[in-house]
Amino acid sequence: MSKFATSEPAATRDGVENAWVLLQTLWVGGIWVLHFLVLPGLSQVGLASLLIEEIARTLVPQMVGVTLVAALLQALLLVRQCAWSALWTRRSGQLLLAVLAVSLAFLISLALWPHAMRWQLFSYLLLAFFGFLLALQPVPRKRVAADPQVG
Repeated sequence: MSKFATSEPAATRDGVENAWVLLQTLWVGGIWVLHFLVLPGLSQVGLASLLIEEIARTLVPQMVGVTLVAALLQALLLVRQCAWSALWTRRSGQLLLAVLAVSLAFLISLALWPHAMRWQLFSYLLLAFFGFLLALQPVPRKRVAADPQVG
């Protein structure tokens, strides 16, 4: 079988691995769909640009909030599957920590510095990039201890 999660049958995954994939699909797919499909699609329909900006100002912070919660849950799943050290040693843990930091920075800047549109766009696109990189990582699996009786 391939090392990628999409090539394995769903029956071989346990609930934690399914939850990992579901959470990742929720926030990574949500970010990409909102920024690259929904907002450009609204401009294609012919809505006024001010209306599209207002929709983006409402939906983007909500999507970053969903990202923050889903990435936090994914980090907890990673700790449950591997260990606390997986947050620092595994690439998926490092990406999740980066996602948590960027999404917190986005929300804090939104409250303290609401007119920093370029910073917020940069943060949002950085979340999309980190999500893409995280989707390329294998799903964390529980380490099975070697059975001492098996030769």
